[in-house]
Amino acid sequence: MDETCFRLVEPERLFPATLADHPPRILLLYGSVRSRSFSRLVTEEAARILRRFGAETRTFNPSGVPLPDDADTSHPKVQELRELVTWAEGMVWCSPERHGAMTGIMKAQIDWIPLSLGAVRPTQGKTLAVMQVSGGSQSFNAVNQLRILGRWMRLITIPNQSSVPKAFTEFDENDRMKPSAYYDRIVDVMEELVKFTLLTRDRADYLVDRYSERKESAEALSARVNQRSI
Repeated sequence: MDETCFRLVEPERLFPATLADHPPRILLLYGSVRSRSFSRLVTEEAARILRRFGAETRTFNPSGVPLPDDADTSHPKVQELRELVTWAEGMVWCSPERHGAMTGIMKAQIDWIPLSLGAVRPTQGKTLAVMQVSGGSQSFNAVNQLRILGRWMRLITIPNQSSVPKAFTEFDENDRMKPSAYYDRIVDVMEELVKFTLLTRDRADYLVDRYSERKESAEALSARVNQRSI
């Protein structure tokens, strides 16, 4: 073990005396560009609920997002998405289930979000809630996949989740979700997301600070110093 990179856990950093007092900043992504997209409608309901809990929300419209590697990172939609992810302290991902999986539109958005932007890690240590809608019976394939991606992006994915079956039956003519146990579950998920965001946002950097990365950074710095001295 490299003793210069090993750190004992510092409780005072887990319980900071000063806490941020601004509203939790939540970004919502959905996985369909249909004119009447039920993942969008569920996302809109989630945003309303989040605002009731005191959060500030922004929702990204995926229409026009290019396929990963089929455009440069300077593409306006890619830049917009990355700026929103950097702004956010937590996220909601909601995808339709298509052929037993999340949609390509949902995956494309996530694939455009990098693990790092220079010295900034735009997802690491932030919170995530996952949801899905289905045209048929209830399923959890999409949310399970979203959880895997959330872990890969080093997001703190909350325990609760939402899956809305036969979503076309759950909305009225004004595109508002009808009262139901499915709506109640979305309220539960958003409440939990706000709680986890408030609990972790002031200590997110410390929660994801890890020995292996400190060691890697120290080795890289040493290599640069040695290179300059040659």
